[in-house]
Amino acid sequence: MKSLTDPSQALSTGLAKIRTEFHVPDGFPADVMAAADAAARRVPNQHADRTDMPFVTLDPAASTDLDQAFSIESSGADLLLHYAIADVAWFVGDGDAIDREAWARGETFYLPDGKAGLYPPVIAEGAASLLPDGPHPAVIFTVRVAQDGAATLDGAERAIIKSRAKLAYDSVQPADVPAGFAEMARRVAANEQARGASRVDPPEQEVERLADGTFQLSFRPILQSEQDNAALSLAANMAIADAMLAHHTGLFRVMSGPDAFKVQRLRNAAQALGLSWPASASLRDYQRTLDPADPRQAALMLEIRHAGQGASYQPYKEGVVPWHEAMAATYAHATAPLRRLADRYVVRCALAIANGQPVPQAVTDAFAGLPKVMGRADSRAAQINHAAIDLAEAVMLRDRVGETFKAAVTDIVDQGVRVQLADMPVVATVKASGVRQGDGLTLKLVSADPDQRSIVFETA
Repeated sequence: MKSLTDPSQALSTGLAKIRTEFHVPDGFPADVMAAADAAARRVPNQHADRTDMPFVTLDPAASTDLDQAFSIESSGADLLLHYAIADVAWFVGDGDAIDREAWARGETFYLPDGKAGLYPPVIAEGAASLLPDGPHPAVIFTVRVAQDGAATLDGAERAIIKSRAKLAYDSVQPADVPAGFAEMARRVAANEQARGASRVDPPEQEVERLADGTFQLSFRPILQSEQDNAALSLAANMAIADAMLAHHTGLFRVMSGPDAFKVQRLRNAAQALGLSWPASASLRDYQRTLDPADPRQAALMLEIRHAGQGASYQPYKEGVVPWHEAMAATYAHATAPLRRLADRYVVRCALAIANGQPVPQAVTDAFAGLPKVMGRADSRAAQINHAAIDLAEAVMLRDRVGETFKAAVTDIVDQGVRVQLADMPVVATVKASGVRQGDGLTLKLVSADPDQRSIVFETA
């Protein structure tokens, strides 16, 4: 984790340039804001009163667009997850100004100095957000989690809820969350292992704005509280996906795994990094043993992620089982409708089939067009994130041109090798030959240009 000194405001200037280059929306059109203001005043009248249920939220401390709240209870040997998802569809109508703008965006875009939301703040951070200032409307999915971690959808209803607490990943204590939270996460993780899933989260390069207005660049590991919370979303998303598949409808998240050539290349990478990968162990089994706290293992985890085919969206097709290789299951996105357009329609679909009602035609029609819209939005979000990281690296290093740095080779690429600096969270590509993954290098910084978001090293 490194702080960025930026007295000349190069980072702020560069972030503004990124917003322009990638057409990041700045606010909302007047008609959308007017529609959102009116929608935020809409009084829920199709919702059961569930304000007596002890819901809480668990998110990054600074988050205000809260999609999910949860409550847990026992049912014999099973655990019941009552997962409240923000009822965005209550505030957004098919084809209205808010809806049209959301289709143009696809998802929320995040930058270190702020975000461009999918919906206006009066909805996303106000009327629809499951903040503890409620009550707020939600769709409660009741998910039954068996002792072996298998999750099934027991029911769904529109309801008014009131969150009891806004918990944060970095400060939550075991006593803060409902009883059964840790056990449910354990069951879901055990089920992942039993079915051969390979959902492994390596540390990610991240630029963060601090409370004092400065920035830092870091490799951020996933906290245990974050992993446990993700298990709730995973259980709900899988249960909803299974229910949609059984009813021959839905929109699914699909992904293919690395082909045989890439798996062999990953084995070579493990060997170069000095890691022991038994010949009898599949990629799926081996990567679950990797420790992101070990720099060599973290490097391999990142390479495994890069080797995948990439996830996409797929509407239901007769005779086709939508498959997500990393999840080793049929999977859907339903739990973040304030941040992803597709989730709003999946929630509506699951609510209908759980109550024996036909899926609205507008939802079925949307499933056909969403893969292209979400694919474009995902690609744009990734480009924005990469540009921000490149900018931060250039700002961090601009005053150190001519200095030498220790680095490790993490991958062989077409342009040379990808390296990770030893003493700061910087990744770069360097022209080099005759080296292997895991080798150490001494590099000289030739240039660092924040305006071009580029850094250039050469072997010293």
